[in-house]
Amino acid sequence: MLSTFNSEKFRFWSFVSMALLVFVHGYNLEERYLQPWSMPPEALAWTTFTEYFLANGILRFRIPMLFLISGYLFAMHDQAPHKERIVKRVRTLLVPYLLWSTLCLLLFYVFETFSVGRAWIAASHIAQIDETRMLVHEYHWYEVLVRWTLAPLPYQLWFIRVLFFYNLAYPLIKRWITGQTSKRAFFLIAVFLWLNSGGFFFLEGEGLLFFSLGVWMQKTSFDIDKPGQRFNPRWWGLVFLSAATVKTLLAFDGLAIIGNAAFPAMILLHKLTVFSGLVTAWFGGNVLVRWCMNRRWFVWLTPFSFIIYVSHAPWIAIAIDPFFDLLARGPGYQLLTFIFLPLAFIAFAVLMGALVRKMAPAAFGLLTGGRGM
Repeated sequence: MLSTFNSEKFRFWSFVSMALLVFVHGYNLEERYLQPWSMPPEALAWTTFTEYFLANGILRFRIPMLFLISGYLFAMHDQAPHKERIVKRVRTLLVPYLLWSTLCLLLFYVFETFSVGRAWIAASHIAQIDETRMLVHEYHWYEVLVRWTLAPLPYQLWFIRVLFFYNLAYPLIKRWITGQTSKRAFFLIAVFLWLNSGGFFFLEGEGLLFFSLGVWMQKTSFDIDKPGQRFNPRWWGLVFLSAATVKTLLAFDGLAIIGNAAFPAMILLHKLTVFSGLVTAWFGGNVLVRWCMNRRWFVWLTPFSFIIYVSHAPWIAIAIDPFFDLLARGPGYQLLTFIFLPLAFIAFAVLMGALVRKMAPAAFGLLTGGRGM
């Protein structure tokens, strides 16, 4: 049973992680598809450093945090039959996944009927299916099916897809991580996949490792309240900031400094940043959690975390260049866009969610899998 504070802590970090995801997807340096080893072609400046430091450094612990929380919470309810739990997860994960994927396909199709919308979608490459076809209008029927089910236009839905698979495979995961021999082998494989950023449609390293760690923590009664000497957040916080800083500097000047060795160095620093960020946030953020969860306005916002998550992309990627134009590409326009465009999307998602929940609660429940009611 979770304590009241840990329940609030899970709720806090679930909301914050999903809100931070909007900023990561609002990253607007080139190339915009972030990998641990991404190297922007822009010159190092305080604006480019800040954006990369945040989007591909400090904020990257958020998805592992969500997988950890999901694994821990799922492992708490073993008293219910697994089949019954999976049926529930179809309603809470799979149905929203397919609904939001469908909605995005339809909106893209409509948006492409306008010249401006067609130009924005083509320029963003979000709907690109091959070297020449950039629009949903140009898809074959089987490509629509793939986009609907396996590779949705709202690319952030990959988290729901693999989380459902891990829930489905939970009995096997639990068996492997509770056996003395199989536990070591399992975590060696999971860590290897994570370090290599390995993944497939239903299996990828980051989710597998941290979902399983969440299950393991719950099954071993791991103390999630006290960090102990090994997880002192002060030391891990220093590692967190240092690793993200060095990685960011290598992203801009690494090739000039250490040549191709910059790529494996950035990958290792990225993983170190993620892990140290998790430890720092969970064990070092209690004051922030208490402050926020004692504010009525913040507690009111938390039920809209799922709406923020499912609704912001791919639209934020499409809106980046038009927002550049709105700012006339003046001084600091990239950093200003990185700050204010995600805030605008979060505000819109909350407003939309509040209106739908008030006017059509059944629809809101269907779209969110019953969250935030």
